[in-house]
Amino acid sequence: MNNWYVYIMTNKQNGVIYTGVTDDLESRVWEHKLKVFKNAFSARYNCDKLVCFEEFDSGSEAALREKRMKKWKREWKVRLIEEMNPGWMDIALNWHQIENSVLKTKRFLPTQE
Repeated sequence: MNNWYVYIMTNKQNGVIYTGVTDDLESRVWEHKLKVFKNAFSARYNCDKLVCFEEFDSGSEAALREKRMKKWKREWKVRLIEEMNPGWMDIALNWHQIENSVLKTKRFLPTQE
């Protein structure tokens, strides 16, 4: 049984905010950092810092949370980030880098559980 994650990436403190969902947080964050999807919103706006995440038992629960969060006002997202990470530090800063691998995570397909 995999855990699912709703996460928030940014380019800098109080900068652009990107919200996503995945079943493999570490790999998905590295996809953002490496800009694997060159034309994606997070790549275009250099959202490569993980500043917040929540863990869920099911993909459908995580997908519902992400869908709701995407409709939130910016100030609500900022408040959530600052409750977990007041300095907007990159939570993934010291994670081990994945070298020379093709990263393929489930991003928006929670029905594939």
